[in-house]
Amino acid sequence: MKLESPKVTLDKSTEDTFNFLSDVKNFKNLMPENISKFEVLGEDKFLFALKGMPEIVLKKKEMTPNNKIVLGAAGGKIDFSLTGNIIEVEANKSEVQLIFEGQFNAMMAMMIKGPINKFIETLATNMPQAINTEA
Repeated sequence: MKLESPKVTLDKSTEDTFNFLSDVKNFKNLMPENISKFEVLGEDKFLFALKGMPEIVLKKKEMTPNNKIVLGAAGGKIDFSLTGNIIEVEANKSEVQLIFEGQFNAMMAMMIKGPINKFIETLATNMPQAINTEA
C-alpha cells in the first residue's frame, strides 16, 4: 500500500526544511488535533497515539541531507515507512511530499487506508505553519 500526501510549498530552503524534519520533536507540531499522546523517546524516535488508535513508535531509518527523511515503524505488529521528500523550488522555497508505504493484508489495508491518508494529509497541511513558527 502506498499513499501520498498533497505537496506543500514552504518558504524555507531545503536545508531548513530538512533540519526541521530531522528533529523528531518538531513532529508534535504537525500532529492532528485528535492526538492523545506524543513522547520523544530519543534523538531519533518518538511515540504518538491518536484517539481510538494504538500507540505507534516512529524511528529515523534513512536520511539524505536536504532531500529525504525516512521514518519507519520501530517495533509493533505492522511494518511501514513514512518518507518526506524535499524538493528545491527556488533559493528559499522548498516543496515537501509525504509518502506512506507498508505491507498489509487486504482487510487491514481497507481499514487503515482512510485514517492514514487523512493523517499524512494533516501532517503535510500543518507543515507550513509549524515550520514558520519554529525559531
